Amino acid sequence: MKPNRLLLSLLMPAALVLLSNCTTPSKTANKATTKLVGATDARDDYAVVDAHDPLEPLNRATFWLNDGIYNVVLRPISKSYEFITPAPVRQGINNVFDNAAFPVRFVNSALQGKFKRAGQEVQKFGVNTFAGFGGLIKQSDRIPSLTNVPREDTGQTLAKWGVRHGPYLVLPILGPSSARDVFGIAGDYALNPVNWLFALKGDADDFAWIPPSANTLRQLPDQLKKYDESRANALDPYLSIRSTYYQNRQSAADE
Repeated sequence: MKPNRLLLSLLMPAALVLLSNCTTPSKTANKATTKLVGATDARDDYAVVDAHDPLEPLNRATFWLNDGIYNVVLRPISKSYEFITPAPVRQGINNVFDNAAFPVRFVNSALQGKFKRAGQEVQKFGVNTFAGFGGLIKQSDRIPSLTNVPREDTGQTLAKWGVRHGPYLVLPILGPSSARDVFGIAGDYALNPVNWLFALKGDADDFAWIPPSANTLRQLPDQLKKYDESRANALDPYLSIRSTYYQNRQSAADE
């Protein structure tokens, strides 16, 4: 296996979850924020319930390393992808990969005892696969009962089972996470069929790296946009990102 292809096959699937939990928080998520009234310390604006960050110096260093990678490496790749690929084509690609990730949502819905939601995921997959040309068109959006079904992941399942976050972690390339959600990321990766060929073959020379790398590439524009929004005008971008991460994970667990 050539070294450059091996590096690509390892880094690009890892970036698949690039800051997926680092999005602008919803109104529901704001319940998780604890802002201290009358405080003058800028850090207080980002005080969040259960924000256990014993590795903050190391996490901050990784945060700024990631910021450089996003701006110097991933952002130009993202801009090139947007320039080359028309918006309707990008949407179709997003729909196909989202449809393929059905096992992640179905299995975790079932493991949490949300059987109605698991059934909805089966219906969505069937409708989009057969009536949406393999998921190219998201036909399930035309059916009210299948629109906006909350997404489930392995990290949410672990939370449902009573597993706490543990220490806050900033992972290289992947961004904000926690000890619990590291296992969640691994579970989601294993359940996603997009990654199965590479996991089984383990040989980048057989082009098994293409599906997970393409999955990463198609997500970059949206994820980088959300990253920019979550740190915009922040006095301390690190604390802003950390706060948003915890808010979103709490919001997802409450759905």
